[in-house]
Amino acid sequence: PSHTLPPPLHDQLGSRPAAIAMCRFLVYKGSDEILLSKLILDPSHSILKQSFDSRLRLDTRRGQNNADGFGIGFYTDPKLGSAPCLFTSTIPAWNCTNLHRIASKTASRLIFAHVRATTEGTLSEDNCHPFYHGSLMWMHNGGLGAWKHIKRRLGQGLRDKWYLGVNGGTDSEWAFALFLDTLERMGHDPSSTSEDGFGPTVLRKAMLQTIETINQLIDSIPRDVVDRENVDTRSLLNFAVTDGHSVICTRYISSSTDEAASLYYSSGTQWEEKPSLTPSTAQNFCMERRDKGADIVLVASEPLTFERENWVNVPTNSILTIHKQTVMVHPIIDKYYNRSPNHFRSSAFVQTKGLIANEKASTRPAIGPMPDIQNGHSKRTTGVTLPLRDGTAGSPPERVSSPLSPGRAYKANGHSASHP
Repeated sequence: PSHTLPPPLHDQLGSRPAAIAMCRFLVYKGSDEILLSKLILDPSHSILKQSFDSRLRLDTRRGQNNADGFGIGFYTDPKLGSAPCLFTSTIPAWNCTNLHRIASKTASRLIFAHVRATTEGTLSEDNCHPFYHGSLMWMHNGGLGAWKHIKRRLGQGLRDKWYLGVNGGTDSEWAFALFLDTLERMGHDPSSTSEDGFGPTVLRKAMLQTIETINQLIDSIPRDVVDRENVDTRSLLNFAVTDGHSVICTRYISSSTDEAASLYYSSGTQWEEKPSLTPSTAQNFCMERRDKGADIVLVASEPLTFERENWVNVPTNSILTIHKQTVMVHPIIDKYYNRSPNHFRSSAFVQTKGLIANEKASTRPAIGPMPDIQNGHSKRTTGVTLPLRDGTAGSPPERVSSPLSPGRAYKANGHSASHP
């Protein structure tokens, strides 16, 4: 298949816009099945509504619509095989009758959903997320920095089966090919099927190595080329991958001074509709927590509801792991990581890409107090793990902003605290 080379990511302030797909994605993992419609159609700020009314999107270059295709992927009865079922279309999500028909009659315990908006590239189902191989499913919000300058070398480094397996023209699919190649070089066959999958540790290591390889490819571009061609080397890498059992998500940018694209999560015991005081086709959902455990975890580029206390902002340059409805968030420690909780990152870059990185935070904690268990580089509670500031056990927890308020912060012990 032919692969379209997008133009370089010249999106420094004052230079020409980059060809970068700024999308929205959603992950659901639950102990029980849920109708797709309760996630992608019904909520007041569902991913369907985000596709034409993105509250966090500032890009006006092609209007306010994520109209370049969408996709949903979900896992069915294991008797039917370990591979996910995918439905993709280039029709705008809000105008697809088949999506409404399928979503109202399909339920799953693990769901990926993605709406795509790009300023360049072809409109093709081959370019619609999620992508899959065997039991693995992948999607991406963002873009690889300096893509024109690293695409050939990225492809040359892949084994033939992964190189030839790329059907579309997106950097996102090439990143998935790199992930599959990385997984295989780690000694794990991406085509294999296992009753328990690859395990969260293996998937997390492969994801971190994939990001490291992308950074190495960009770092190897000659400095004079970067300067002469005004190459933007910053990558926005909000990835999501699953093997049908564990889920790994990242919120990442290859910069120490910029914010990454937005990412939130919510966990609880029940995702349910709230009574509405006014007649409306949109339904108000909320995440209920009736005990200290979690039966449901949602990860989304934007909150699906306007219940502020339901959502926690994933820190920039973090990796989120979901295993058996337990959420663990760890910092990605590389040259772009800063240990200071007061380190400032600018949202100007993601705004030029059509996103705003931060919302206001809730004055209430996102979850109630829970018993803490020290666990290496993270501070673990039932249902959520937040990174420690210096990566060692016993250190004060890093403050993590909740959505919708830069003036407040959330601590791992379940209490909110004022930001200095």
